[in-house]
Amino acid sequence: MRCLKAFGERIAARDPDRQTAEIQIRIALMNRFSALGTAEIIRVAWA
Repeated sequence: MRCLKAFGERIAARDPDRQTAEIQIRIALMNRFSALGTAEIIRVAWA
């Protein structure tokens, strides 16, 4: 995680395909972090 750039930093790749891959990696990381921070709600049936 330390080697990856912060989300606000510029894209390092010059090739458009590599730029796309770099953006997809950042989005996947943000989605993973938000999934980890989301509470899991479990329905409990009352008897």
